[in-house]
Amino acid sequence: MQLSVDEVILTFHATDAYGLPINDLTLGEIKIFDKGIPPRRIVAFDSLIDRPARAGILLDTSESMQQALPESKSIAERYAQRLFRQKSDQAFIMDFGYSSEIAQSFTSDSSLLSQSIRNVKEGKMNPLGGTAIFDTIFRACFYGFGKVDATATGNFILLFSDGEDNSSHTSLEETLGACQRSNTVIYAFRVEPDSGHYSTGPKVLADLASKTGGRVFPAYDTEDAIWSDLKTIESEMRNQYRLVYNPATLKRDGSFHEIELQPPDRVDRIEVRSGYYAPVH
Repeated sequence: MQLSVDEVILTFHATDAYGLPINDLTLGEIKIFDKGIPPRRIVAFDSLIDRPARAGILLDTSESMQQALPESKSIAERYAQRLFRQKSDQAFIMDFGYSSEIAQSFTSDSSLLSQSIRNVKEGKMNPLGGTAIFDTIFRACFYGFGKVDATATGNFILLFSDGEDNSSHTSLEETLGACQRSNTVIYAFRVEPDSGHYSTGPKVLADLASKTGGRVFPAYDTEDAIWSDLKTIESEMRNQYRLVYNPATLKRDGSFHEIELQPPDRVDRIEVRSGYYAPVH
């Protein structure tokens, strides 16, 4: 995180060998390294159980997504109808191609979300050819989640795309910085790649997910597998730990700080972002 007091706010999710969340970890069980060095000071460590969620549902409607858009909308609507909690959660909808728009601003009404998802049309955001994934995610994190308390809720993006970006003015590093400042995790549902040409899309999606603490799932899987993926996302966002620390050394040079989190043996899997970008001034 890029904060004036040089505090890093880190959230993570831990599961056992059965995939169940572990909610009773203590600070003494965890080792953390920032660029290979333990932090100068631990400011706070909390277990956050059954958190309310704040979701941004981002639907790629560019030409390359024409055939995959119906399935993407179906998965997004399943989340809105079956996992979204109207009493505590909020979500917004964005569709994008060369440009992007907020099709539905933050709402706690699942019926509005479902209707907005159904109304998303292929090609609407393509006055010119191309896809601007980085610009769209930056906008979602900066303007969408920027006004949300970064620690009070589980903030995440459901991204439906093939990962192809050829029109953004924002870099990957700038996009990740915006996500880190708003403590927003990216979960991507990747459409089946076109076997006819090489694509950088899978790597783009993998970088976006891994460096924010999320995952990439195939959007072309079975219904049962996709439902399991959606429930995994919900569990990870509702049951987390918050760790706040001061790095031992932090130069304001914009460099990437790799984070390593070592949990105890009883933790089978841990989901945490790979690091953060240092401030530049």
